[in-house]
Parts: sequence; C-alpha cells; structure tokens
Amino acid sequence: MDFPNDLRYTDTHEYLRATSDRLTVGVTAFAVDQLGDIVFVELPAVGRTVAPGEVVVTIESVKAVGEVYAPVVGTIVAVNEALGDTPETLADDPYTAGWLIQMVPAAPPDWSAFLDAETYRQQVGA
Repeated sequence: MDFPNDLRYTDTHEYLRATSDRLTVGVTAFAVDQLGDIVFVELPAVGRTVAPGEVVVTIESVKAVGEVYAPVVGTIVAVNEALGDTPETLADDPYTAGWLIQMVPAAPPDWSAFLDAETYRQQVGA
C-alpha cells in the first residue's frame, strides 16, 4: 500500500498536504480499503470554522460509514465537489483527485503532532 512521503498522517487515517497557506486533507488508501466500495461523500460548507477532532466529512460505503476529522483549527476554503458525482475517486486516486477539503489553519500546524509516512505505514501494518 502506498503512503506518499511528502504527506503527514493522523491516527484516524487522514492525510495532510501543505501548500502555501492551505492544508489539503483527505483519507488514506488504508482507510478507503477498510471502508470498501464508497457510495456517498458528505462534504462540509465552505467557510465553516472547525476545531481539531471535529467531524468534517462523512463517507458512506456499502460496508460502513466513516468520519473524517479536522486535523487543526481553521476555516474550510474549498471542498472537492466532484466527489458528489464520483465518490469512487477516493478509491481510485485518494492522494490527488480524491482530496476532500482544503483549509486555512488559524496558526501554523505543529507538524510533530502528525505521523510521517514510515510511522503511519508501521502503525497500520502495511
């Protein structure tokens, strides 16, 4: 299973990609694999301010419902609306086309609070 080295990961299977003043947040290939066939993605409203641990996205599959949590305090500035029509993109391309939200953090993230790719790989046994 692939976990890109340029990303950071959470214990709850989100990934984070930093780009200038934004964080792109998605779910890992491991999480998608655990969910199975994804049939629906419920995205939040743009402009919503969130706190760490707050549910921001709900992913429904044929097997279960998964929740995606905000990794930091910030404001959601974009959502991947294409997932409404093609939720299977999460399985096909989770790290690029399958991103979920983009947010502007209220403060620079403490990167030591997140896992690097190798640590995440070990944690999930991949």
